Amino acid sequence: MSQSIVNSHEITQICLLAGKIILQNGGETYRVEDTMVRIAAAYGIENSHSFVTPTGIIFAIDGSSQMTKLIRINERSTNLLKVSLVNDISRKISTGKLAAGDAHRLLQEIDSNAFVYPSWLKIVAAAIASGCFLIMFQGSWPDALPVMLTSGISFAFFLQLHRMVPIKFFAEFITALLIGTLSVFFVHKGFGFDLDKIIIGSVMPLVPGLHITAAVRDLMAGHLVSGLSKGAEAFLTAFAIGAGIAAVLSFY
Repeated sequence: MSQSIVNSHEITQICLLAGKIILQNGGETYRVEDTMVRIAAAYGIENSHSFVTPTGIIFAIDGSSQMTKLIRINERSTNLLKVSLVNDISRKISTGKLAAGDAHRLLQEIDSNAFVYPSWLKIVAAAIASGCFLIMFQGSWPDALPVMLTSGISFAFFLQLHRMVPIKFFAEFITALLIGTLSVFFVHKGFGFDLDKIIIGSVMPLVPGLHITAAVRDLMAGHLVSGLSKGAEAFLTAFAIGAGIAAVLSFY
């Protein structure tokens, strides 16, 4: 095997790993493609092509050492720290400050490291954010505590349920049922007053804001397949939340 083919194989692995990390952790499709092409160009491969969808990445190299690789994306989450770290590595590669071997090693470390906050911190953050959203939506201060309790309990339930049943839309639907039930319970017991505002504030940690933003940005960049698929995913999440709340309110 010639040295050029070996180098092309290594560079392809670097590009695919960088694209995989960005796509799996909430990055936009156009960002994935642009990062992969820029990395390849920085290492001397000008004729490279990438095609990215939310569930797969295809990367190809033209020229004397032609190569095409495909990787499948099975899991997607939100971890913008990983996206930022890969962008930093990409910038160093583009400026010639990082060799291919070092870049591959750093990307593997980012991929293997979870870089996640502990569950208790996520729950506390969700509860505080829900209380802030309540006030932002002109809710009353006496409703802040029931909103924070509802959101904290429901988000903890969502994290546990999603680990047990890795079907996101099902977990969101059941969590929405719990949010609606707790909200109605608190209002019925006189602990909360404005049922609508309590529900709105409590469901905000589940709202697919990042997916909607990524879908719009992909559509604006001309990536119609990715934009529509991400938009459909956001719609299904919103539908699961709405259906869960509607199911509770229909019996209230």
